[in-house]
Amino acid sequence: MNAQAERSAPVRVLVTGGSGLVGRAIRHVVEEEGASKEGEEWIFLSSKDADLTNKEETRAVFEKHRPTHIIHLAAMVGGLFRNMKYNLDFWRNNVSINDNVLQAAHQVGVVKVVSCLSTCIFPDKTTYPINETMIHNGPPHDSNFGYAYAKRMIDVQNKGYFQQHGRCYTAVIPTNVFGPHDNFSIEDGHVLPGLIHKAYIAQKEGKPLVVWGSGSPRRQFIYSLDLARLFLWVLREYPEVEPIILSVGEEEEVSIREAADAVVESLGFKGEVVYDTSKADGQFKKTASNSKLRRYLPSFKFTPFHQALKETCDWFVANYDAARK
Repeated sequence: MNAQAERSAPVRVLVTGGSGLVGRAIRHVVEEEGASKEGEEWIFLSSKDADLTNKEETRAVFEKHRPTHIIHLAAMVGGLFRNMKYNLDFWRNNVSINDNVLQAAHQVGVVKVVSCLSTCIFPDKTTYPINETMIHNGPPHDSNFGYAYAKRMIDVQNKGYFQQHGRCYTAVIPTNVFGPHDNFSIEDGHVLPGLIHKAYIAQKEGKPLVVWGSGSPRRQFIYSLDLARLFLWVLREYPEVEPIILSVGEEEEVSIREAADAVVESLGFKGEVVYDTSKADGQFKKTASNSKLRRYLPSFKFTPFHQALKETCDWFVANYDAARK
């Protein structure tokens, strides 16, 4: 089960979705922070390298690189309003991607796969904090049921690959990820990068910052570089097929209003902040327990939210023309 025991041979790590938010963060940690270990080769795939919804293209790119380990990040993703509009597309595309990646990994003999899930897969009606045992305890929130059910199926497949083939394919469940190289689209992005972009424009135009919803929903945010460091630990050390939540503690949860205030502070926004309550709030809370992570890594230090947000805002301002938006 422990990949450490199988590391006498060279390790070739293939990262799907390598040009996205988390993929870029992993690349930064591996290449800029020197986290790569001797004997490891890292390959970062983007959608230009293969269409992972296509079984033949997926198999071909896996045959080309012959990875021993995979970090699987590629997915069709979007914020609340895009999910609400395209639930069927989110279901079909993500089921195809995940099935193609896991089966191709098995066929080329990949030792370990670490896939990326999301806290939105958990039941809408549940008790808090949610933990890893509760994934399949009821329907997810209606707003993103297509994405949520598709991601849940990775957990089902991982158990199947272990039961039938002894594969150590596992998954991590991060809370809301943010950081440099995020998708800062106002229409389709997640809440924090969308707020950053809106505040930036409002500041330039001298207009109010309009926050969609009431500002009352609560979220745990994890900095992409912290998540990247944890991904490397899971790839190298985490021995279980059962998934693991990667998150700051419950006490670090913030409301969307508090997040908006932090964005205003980080960007030095001086205008009025208005809440458009005609827009949907989405799920009120998704409070997740990181107690399992803390049992394994009791001393891991997360970047403080305000520091991570300031670094993200500074990156966005400095890279405005090139940033995804």
